[in-house]
Amino acid sequence: MSRALVDQLVYLMDDAFENSRVHSLIVNLSTVTEDDWSWRPAEEGRSIAEIAMHVASAKQVYNSQAFGDKSIHWEQVRPMVQLHNATLADGIAWLREGHALLRNNLAALDDNGLMEQRGVHWGGTLDTRGILTIMLQHDIYHAGEINHLRSVIQGTDHWPGRRT
Repeated sequence: MSRALVDQLVYLMDDAFENSRVHSLIVNLSTVTEDDWSWRPAEEGRSIAEIAMHVASAKQVYNSQAFGDKSIHWEQVRPMVQLHNATLADGIAWLREGHALLRNNLAALDDNGLMEQRGVHWGGTLDTRGILTIMLQHDIYHAGEINHLRSVIQGTDHWPGRRT
């Protein structure tokens, strides 16, 4: 059985999560301080902690629904998203745990497994490739969100050539 597509998806997932030196989720968290972690831009805004915990939660939910026993739903993980006392190290550890679950389940497949229909949290099914694409894009989207919020907090949100 061929694994070329699975190997490429594993590579891309790892790159979006941690290996890209610029755009990955973990790299964008690497310059976040504990003070940055819990700071909110406004009363209704989300902190970096809440964004990261949301991403970690999504990894748990998607993994449970697609590869596990379907026992984890947003109702179980939503309280984790709302934790304000989770440290930066706690958040990164939970992100790594969720990433490892998805990555290992993907790495165990052959290319034919990418077309297999799997459960999704909103009901119904989606092919495995589609689920993993959502998760890859989810990491990149929230890495950018974290990058922007961190740069605003730290006063480094400047465009090249912009006059202050």
